[in-house]
Amino acid sequence: MKLGAFDIYPVTDGRFRLDGGAMFGVVPKALWQQCCPADELNRIPLSLTCLLIRAHGKNVLVDTGLGDKEDTKFQSMFGVERMPTLQESLRQHGLSRDDIHMVINTHLHFDHAGGNTVTNGSRGLLPAFPKATYYVQRGEYEDAMQANERTRASYRRDNFTSLAQVNQWAFLDGDRELMPGVTAVVTSGHTRWHQSVKIESEGRVAFFLGDLIPTVAHLPLPYIMGYDLDPVQTLDSKRWVLERAFEEQWLLVFEHDPQVQAGHVSRNADGKYVFREVNLWQ
Repeated sequence: MKLGAFDIYPVTDGRFRLDGGAMFGVVPKALWQQCCPADELNRIPLSLTCLLIRAHGKNVLVDTGLGDKEDTKFQSMFGVERMPTLQESLRQHGLSRDDIHMVINTHLHFDHAGGNTVTNGSRGLLPAFPKATYYVQRGEYEDAMQANERTRASYRRDNFTSLAQVNQWAFLDGDRELMPGVTAVVTSGHTRWHQSVKIESEGRVAFFLGDLIPTVAHLPLPYIMGYDLDPVQTLDSKRWVLERAFEEQWLLVFEHDPQVQAGHVSRNADGKYVFREVNLWQ
């Protein structure tokens, strides 16, 4: 899809499943199962959609999916279906791992940063994108390195520590424009230093939400994941983003919705947000 002078493409690392109750927090199952039917293990399907941005002669990748380092037990537990893989998705656009110049991690949970690194036999863990600079909030990296009992299962060190050894990390301290028109924006709540990505060109804006609003079903303000460390902060971040998305007609891009990639929000007579889907392949 053209966004002003930029090109943006959804690229996928497949799908996986998470517990529906955890995905919707305090929202009763009787409500969320109407849009997201669960399987016999109470899991709902989720996409692993990353975003490829082509701007200023650079290839920018936002998030890297699950990657291929996890064992059979992990893949069974989370119903992983990596078809296609992120590498295969990039290949469809004529790109290899060497062609990526920047990787932006919204945060370092395993389903967003699992593809940061790859295993290579005796050489151990290597950067999946050897010529890229990886960007994440400094506070997010520090929290991942000091994970506690509540967060440890989501942060897997082999997805990010080896990048420090080869100096491929660039740590951010708050909102920052990484290149003209591509800005990392802190949207706290899911983690303390979760960031989304704003893409702006020729008066048009797209906003990659990450885990702030993982699916279309999470657009209502109270629909907040049980995984979020600070749900009240998530509420504030959601309200801020949705108000601006409505007022300035931002294109919202979802990371985990298995059916909908992007769209715009408007308000109905009751003041509730109404969603209109946009096909990024048009």
